[in-house]
Amino acid sequence: MRILPKLVYFVFSTVKRFNMDESHGLSHAFQVLHHSHNILESLLPTIPYLEKHRNIVYTSALVHDLCDRKYNPDVGLQSIQDFLQTETDLSTVETEVVVKIIKNMSYSKVKKHGFPDLGVYQWAYHIVREADLLAAYDVDRAIIYNMHHVDQSWDKGVTHMVNLCETRFFKHHEDKLFITEYSKNLSQLYEEEARTRMNLWKLLHDHDKSG
Repeated sequence: MRILPKLVYFVFSTVKRFNMDESHGLSHAFQVLHHSHNILESLLPTIPYLEKHRNIVYTSALVHDLCDRKYNPDVGLQSIQDFLQTETDLSTVETEVVVKIIKNMSYSKVKKHGFPDLGVYQWAYHIVREADLLAAYDVDRAIIYNMHHVDQSWDKGVTHMVNLCETRFFKHHEDKLFITEYSKNLSQLYEEEARTRMNLWKLLHDHDKSG
């Protein structure tokens, strides 16, 4: 089944329809798909049944932000479910699993309620959830999001980014949010890069203010 062409176009058209900014657009969806694929491949040697869940993982990775109420308050999950049931070969069960994954994978949901129990699909859930966390280490994305949805001020964008890094991104290991070796290892590298990038923006911000 060639599911990716239909999914990518669905994401592209939905992002365009709801004027979703680049912080939650197609590029971010591609990043989450990229990491989801790599995490899945890293687990297959020890958890071979995950091969059967590949389409669930890829679908969840691509569509996970399309139900974000900041952009899509009226249709959200229902539009995703309708599309998957009518335009793809995913079974009813697979579609329901995708919905459960994207409903329960956000950082805020996990911090508030912990991990859901999805039974045999638990690994599919963790793959996509971790992939989204890895993609979120992009500190520029935090500035962009803030400028689109909170305040257009560069100063406030940098302040928001620094706060997000220090209160969220740099605490993922302490909060035990990564359980796969792939994500544990790569997140350490990404955290170092995020710190370097954060410090650069702080330096430019402070230099600009002092000048």
